[in-house]
Amino acid sequence: MKRHLRLFLLYFAQYAKVRMAYKADFFIAVISSMTATVLGFGFVLVLFSKIPKLQDWSFYEVMFLYGFSLIPLGIFNVVSWNLYEFGDIYIIQGRFDRILLRPVHTLFQILFEKFRLESLQEVLTGIVVIAVCVKRLGLPWHGIDYWWFALMVACGALIYISVFLILTAVSFWFEDRVGIVPPVFNMLTFGRYPLTIYNVFIQFMLSWVIPFAFASFYPTTHFLRREAFEPLFHRVPRVAASFFILALIVWERGVRNYSSTGS
Repeated sequence: MKRHLRLFLLYFAQYAKVRMAYKADFFIAVISSMTATVLGFGFVLVLFSKIPKLQDWSFYEVMFLYGFSLIPLGIFNVVSWNLYEFGDIYIIQGRFDRILLRPVHTLFQILFEKFRLESLQEVLTGIVVIAVCVKRLGLPWHGIDYWWFALMVACGALIYISVFLILTAVSFWFEDRVGIVPPVFNMLTFGRYPLTIYNVFIQFMLSWVIPFAFASFYPTTHFLRREAFEPLFHRVPRVAASFFILALIVWERGVRNYSSTGS
């Protein structure tokens, strides 16, 4: 663990140096990322300018959910860059051979060779929005809530990583430059709004097939004192652990199935 932590810090520091060597490019990326985040909040503002409530969810409750969803998503986005490009760069171009030659776990290298540093603004924005919503809603916030909050963020990020790791691993069997990651990535937006506004089929899909609801919606229900969802809130760590174990199994089988391009 100590060795891998040191390697992670070295990977991160080195990549940060590379990105900051082109400061203009980096700041443009940050501005673009912030613009997308602001537009997302803008949609919520426009929506509530037309209706007083979204079913029985108030404006600040939806903003709380939206803000929370940005935090695990931002963490995921920071380390997920290689998952989007995996099929093209590592399988079709044969760069996975280089990964196999190093005495470090293949998944560790894939996740931490590149970082999308501009996505850190999503984490900071989400924290600020939640702080504002907690104050506006007058929510009681006890010491244990900070522990639960940190655990739920970690579980949410782990769920996102696990889902997309499974989808990425499909490239070991079906070589394709784009893969099936982009279509599923578009489904992340469903998790930014209350699950109850969707029909039963979508609720089932987001809970038990592609568990994005366990990464954002169910964690927030505890802090918003929605007691009806408390049993599902307590299942979040188990869902995160289960999907991560499944992702590791699929990944390891994919690695064993990999055959070099020979180039």
